[in-house]
Amino acid sequence: MSEKVFLVTGAAGFIGQRTAAQLLARGNKVVGVDNLNDYYDVRLKEYRRDELLKSENFTFRQLDIEHAASVYALFEEFDFEVVFNLAARAGVRYSMENPHVYLSTNAEGTLNLLEGMRRSDVKKIVLASTSSLYAGQEMPFTEDLPVNTPLSPYAASKKAAEVMAYSYHHLYGMDVSVVRYFTVFGPCGRPDMSIYRFIKWIDEGKPIELFGDGSQSRDFTYVEDVAAGTIAAAKEVGYEIINIGGGRNPISLNTLIGWIEEALGKKAEFNYKPFHCADMTETWADISKAEKLLDWSPKMDVRDGLQKCVDWYLANKSWLKDIPV
Repeated sequence: MSEKVFLVTGAAGFIGQRTAAQLLARGNKVVGVDNLNDYYDVRLKEYRRDELLKSENFTFRQLDIEHAASVYALFEEFDFEVVFNLAARAGVRYSMENPHVYLSTNAEGTLNLLEGMRRSDVKKIVLASTSSLYAGQEMPFTEDLPVNTPLSPYAASKKAAEVMAYSYHHLYGMDVSVVRYFTVFGPCGRPDMSIYRFIKWIDEGKPIELFGDGSQSRDFTYVEDVAAGTIAAAKEVGYEIINIGGGRNPISLNTLIGWIEEALGKKAEFNYKPFHCADMTETWADISKAEKLLDWSPKMDVRDGLQKCVDWYLANKSWLKDIPV
């Protein structure tokens, strides 16, 4: 067995790549896995992976966590200290079109990792989850709220992963940190994320597709803050669910679009569509638990982070222009 390393699944993904990068910056050895699927343009994933491969402490394996045998072989090859499971099928609406792959990746994939840990006596997992579970609950959302009414297969699959991890905590003494993310944004985000779409559409003079009147609001959280909170959650906690969010008053999409207009110096056009029944009207994280348990709080102001998104988009527009949103 080699020296202990950290496993980051979904390492070519938006949050996974930044988490792996921060681990590497601290001098750690990281094994990153990703199946590089084509849910969105693979060029973005390859861009993120190639940034990580610049470090000699990073090892990449193209691997799908849905394939149990491949996962078990990975645990035999490396001696993992902590598993960061950030591989997931994301997106509320797409989960309605392809519910089976959401369950197989988000739930069964998590189960495969838990089994790999059990077989190899790895005791710590940080599991990425979602604020989408809080639909219909009173705000600000606290971790002790009952989240038994998921509005989409995506949210349901994440709930399944959370409770499966609890079973392994109970049965095998695994230490589990479930981190529920709130509307993560930042440079090199997924093309289907609202901020990326708004920037691209406004810059190209195309109408924004806006579901509802734009008054719906989100607790936006900058990706570097999210990665730092994810790493902080690697401490020993038993089994805990922890909100990783902005913790500020939610910001409406109309406000966000106005800020993008100012950053680009262009005005938005709108194509209004009916509000989607699987969407949430508002999210707002109570982050007091993360502050106390992890000594974590977000550092990036939303508007400053948005400017970084616009700057990155403008710097990379030459190859981003034909990536579909």
